[in-house]
Amino acid sequence: MNKSAKQPPAYDMSLTDHDFDSHVLKGLTYPLGEFGPEYGEYYPLTPDMGWTRLPVPGALKHINIWLLADRDEQGEGIAIVDTGLNLPDSKAAWNKLLSGPLAGKRITRVIVTHFHPDHVGMAGWLCYKHKVRLWMNRTEWLMARLLAADIRDEPPQEAIDQMRHCGWDDDRLAAFKKRGWGNFARVVSPVPVGHVRLQDQQMVRIGKRNWRIITGGGHTPEHVCLYDEDNGVLIAGDQILPRITSNVSFMTSEPSANPLAEWLDSIDKFRATLAEDTLILPAHGEPFTGAYSRLDRLAEGHHERLDDLAAALKKSELRAVDTFKLLFSRPIDDSVYGLATGEAMAHLVYLVEEGRASCDIRDGVAWFKSEGKSA
Repeated sequence: MNKSAKQPPAYDMSLTDHDFDSHVLKGLTYPLGEFGPEYGEYYPLTPDMGWTRLPVPGALKHINIWLLADRDEQGEGIAIVDTGLNLPDSKAAWNKLLSGPLAGKRITRVIVTHFHPDHVGMAGWLCYKHKVRLWMNRTEWLMARLLAADIRDEPPQEAIDQMRHCGWDDDRLAAFKKRGWGNFARVVSPVPVGHVRLQDQQMVRIGKRNWRIITGGGHTPEHVCLYDEDNGVLIAGDQILPRITSNVSFMTSEPSANPLAEWLDSIDKFRATLAEDTLILPAHGEPFTGAYSRLDRLAEGHHERLDDLAAALKKSELRAVDTFKLLFSRPIDDSVYGLATGEAMAHLVYLVEEGRASCDIRDGVAWFKSEGKSA
């Protein structure tokens, strides 16, 4: 179909008025099929809600950006939700959008769902360029400010010790040291020194819509989603993705936390809050419906991996790095080794907290085993 022929529909968040061929896959319905806007292109979902994409290196390829009709004391404008990485390709896409489809439109505010760099990376640039405020959860804003300022020649000794704790060998630790510390700041523009706080269950008026803030944990400490219950739409960030599972990792800043428990609790929270036919606008992938199917599958996937892991720990002691083939379907190369380590630790810690595994630390390395009950 010719994308350029599509016209803005009426207020129908089923998106059936767009005349795309929808498809159903694994219990989810994609009303726009596999369509996605080009980088820097504006696509109207409704007259007061638009969609664009920005490039992301690696497997993710893109991040979805949502553009909401807004009104403040100065009049009409556009609120931006999420911002992309601070990289030349992203800036070029933003400039294309702002000088083209959004030319003459005033930006009213910048809203960021969580502190990860593909979401907050261009927030400062946009805020300073348009002289608007950053709207963000306090914890997420503090994390962004902290990481943007923490640049060193070598990782702190605590971080090195934690990687050793997970089973990294000397060669990998040496490479870790050589890379330095502060990669976050390299892809994030200066984060504004102030913000407007978003907190759980807060109601935020954007244009003619009322959005309830719902926070989730596990992927980040207090990831923000925006729920328009009246019209049945959720701007989900990374909290509910259609095809991939968000990374749930132990964090260097809080190594004794239980992020997987927070993630599973959040799945329960969103399932109890959302309607099944809610239109999910994810940060990666295409808009979809089928919230319960997706949330149930996310929970089932983690519980299946936990059961497999508990069974393996009955047979032999394992370090976090020994569990990759068991937990992940893809090969773990250097580009994702840290993420895989964090996710493996999150699952192991969950089993320990449940009493299904124990941990013995020898020479700074954590060895896990299970002699107790299975699930």
